[in-house]
Amino acid sequence: MSDVEAIDQLVVKYKELKNEIHKVIVGQEDVVDQVLISIFSRGHCLLVGVPGLAKTLLVNTIAETLGLTFNRIQFTPDLMPSDIVGSEVLDEQRNFKFVKGPLFHNIVLADEINRTPPKTQSALLEAMQERSVTAAGNNYKLPAPFFVLATQNPIEQEGTYPLPEAQLDRFMFNIWVDYPSFIEELAIVKATTTDTPIHVNKVISGEEILKFQTLIRQLPVADNVLEYAVKLVGKTRLNNELAPQLTKDFLSWGAGPRASQYLIIGAKCHAALKGKYAPDIEDVKAVALPILRHRLVRNYKAEAEGYSMDKIITELL
Repeated sequence: MSDVEAIDQLVVKYKELKNEIHKVIVGQEDVVDQVLISIFSRGHCLLVGVPGLAKTLLVNTIAETLGLTFNRIQFTPDLMPSDIVGSEVLDEQRNFKFVKGPLFHNIVLADEINRTPPKTQSALLEAMQERSVTAAGNNYKLPAPFFVLATQNPIEQEGTYPLPEAQLDRFMFNIWVDYPSFIEELAIVKATTTDTPIHVNKVISGEEILKFQTLIRQLPVADNVLEYAVKLVGKTRLNNELAPQLTKDFLSWGAGPRASQYLIIGAKCHAALKGKYAPDIEDVKAVALPILRHRLVRNYKAEAEGYSMDKIITELL
């Protein structure tokens, strides 16, 4: 199969996936798109939203349509690294054997990731970065494909351990899950207050996902698109000659090179899912918000003047 045919097949699969997901999830078009882009880009997601907006249900539904193994870990203040990675136990023959923890699945939902201490967060982030874990001096590979979809509640910050910037940088996307519209909420209430079961079909296999991930990374990118992405990230850095007055006024920290890499990979995936065979500048713009949102640090002036992160990024675009 040629690359062109493979991308056409990806577009068909993507539409089928969305149809299946929307049997369960009402609205949230951008959220579903961004989660699927991160999956096909081999990235991880951080879903930020108040409780009750179907973040867990969304992840569960996507796992079903992808035909992958899924596990949810509820992060709590007393969770230890061995609780998620696994630990060595003595078997009947008095030999040590490694018992795999809940991380050993294709899709892991890290629920309320900021509720757990940094030691456990760092064990998860090693798994995200290396796609392997270390226990008792041995290294264990995680199953492929492997994605972490973490959720975070933006309101209640008591008893939480905020993720440091270096850890946030491991997430490809920071996806803001907003309230549904009036029409969408009506549809949600109608669908969820009866006992009608909804069945979701498996659309794609793990092997196909791995093939599509490789295909997306092989897409060609024009030099002007690469330059646009790198310049956009450069504009967020205070000491960069490209930095506009907006950056100097409202940001205290800019994005690192990982942002440029993700902008290009995200643009490739966005283009492929739209049936294009190479990304353009519009594809970079389409993924810029969720990629840059958690990589920039606003200063006090921005907060005082009500300049949200999204507003700053939109003006930089």
